[in-house]
Amino acid sequence: MRIVFAGTPEPAVVALEKLIASEHEVVAVITRPDARRGRGRSLHPSPVKACAESHGIEVLTPTTLKPGTEDGQELRRRLIELEPAAIPVVAYGNLITPDLLGVAPHGWVNLHFSLLPAWRGAAPVQAAIAAGDDITGATTFRIDEGLDTGEILGTVTEEIQPTDTADDLLTRLAYTGGDLLVATMDLLESGQAAPRAQEGEATYAAKISKDDACIRWQEPAFAIDRTVRAHTPAPGAWTLWGDKRVKLGPLTPVSLDGDARPDREQLEQLQPGELHVAKEAVFVGTGSGVVQLGNIQPPGKKMMEATAWARGLNQTDGKVVFE
Repeated sequence: MRIVFAGTPEPAVVALEKLIASEHEVVAVITRPDARRGRGRSLHPSPVKACAESHGIEVLTPTTLKPGTEDGQELRRRLIELEPAAIPVVAYGNLITPDLLGVAPHGWVNLHFSLLPAWRGAAPVQAAIAAGDDITGATTFRIDEGLDTGEILGTVTEEIQPTDTADDLLTRLAYTGGDLLVATMDLLESGQAAPRAQEGEATYAAKISKDDACIRWQEPAFAIDRTVRAHTPAPGAWTLWGDKRVKLGPLTPVSLDGDARPDREQLEQLQPGELHVAKEAVFVGTGSGVVQLGNIQPPGKKMMEATAWARGLNQTDGKVVFE
């Protein structure tokens, strides 16, 4: 089956590679235009564009898909010439306008990293971890005019591990979801696909902001753990140390029940955001319980072990506080 693939970031590359290796023919790729990044602000292609070019596949990079614009009209002209049977989509990042939905007989088929209708929207993986979900997955569905509301074509489930970061979980879903997307293309081509309406209450996962990644030490330890893991590696969980913003890597909630450690009393008395620096660990008080820090990134420096950072503070208990 002739397909045009639409996607942009690294997780979409996995699905693209699987489609290229399948019996389907990827005749072109739609992705976001080259973006400036790094200190030199030089232009860099999207991961999907780099992958497509390495395979000699045509790349289309419209700035907008809106009808009436030069980019939008050129895309429509080229899609009509290419005659794709389906357009699979993975994290493309641009709105598919209603008039484009019928350009391919099987439509635009999105691979979404949740079990719809749970966590519709831009950041389903982060939302699932932050909410403490035990199970998530991936869904293929036919795009319609709503926000992730189209008919479901296939699903696959994935267990969320207690230590999963957003990167860990998204990496696994990229592979299982990529296989699901290929299987969905197979079913569409054979005429065996059985679209079904989404059922159940919808939840929404808005685009992540830096404020979402702010650690609020008044929350219980388990909630802080979820916040950090949900925002690792991007945008990175952070807190204030004085007037300086520092990033934190994954941390560990600590159970003091039955713990005979000599500093147990000190740990039990920690206030939210207050640090206790032990010989081989750094602990922080929360609204309920204590967490042990893993890595920390002070301003202008690389990530380092919390113990190494703490050794340079020359502070005693109660004098080092995160806000």
